[in-house]
Amino acid sequence: MMKLIIIFGPHAVGKMTVGQHLSTITDIPLFHNHESIELALRLLGQDAPWGDLSNAIRRDVFEHVAKAHGKGLIFTFMWALDHHADDAYITSLEELFVKEGGDVFYVELCADQDVRLERNKSENRLLHKASKRDLDLSEKRFLHLEGKYRLNSYDGEIKKKNYLKIDNTHLGPEEVAKMIKDDFKL
Repeated sequence: MMKLIIIFGPHAVGKMTVGQHLSTITDIPLFHNHESIELALRLLGQDAPWGDLSNAIRRDVFEHVAKAHGKGLIFTFMWALDHHADDAYITSLEELFVKEGGDVFYVELCADQDVRLERNKSENRLLHKASKRDLDLSEKRFLHLEGKYRLNSYDGEIKKKNYLKIDNTHLGPEEVAKMIKDDFKL
């Protein structure tokens, strides 16, 4: 059965890296959020309204994957839990996959900020996210957005059927991916 696995959490918590490992052990393709962001930035530049293009790319990818009725998709997202538009976006993704007969799984990652600030400089992150390579600017955005939005849930807030919250402060991405696979029987 087709699956949509949404891995969400704050900056540099390990969403993409965990997604990479989960993709390897489940054979479900990963579409991390920066794939559309980096393409939009490369084509339009930082000063243009690149967000609309990024969202259009994502929408097309989700629609094509859902209609293909294949294995599904692992998607990473920084969900601003106090921002209604993000709630609506997540709901629209869930509805799209459920309408096509898929199951949706939610994985929330959380980790201490000092650990995430270090991860923000990791080789894997910088390899796949060109917009993060200016480390000073990346850290400023990290701290600004972290002060602006709530990026982890309160206990009991997420009421999704298939939901798992993992504090990966002291866990490697391989271990977290295995926990997700085992918990959801992927």
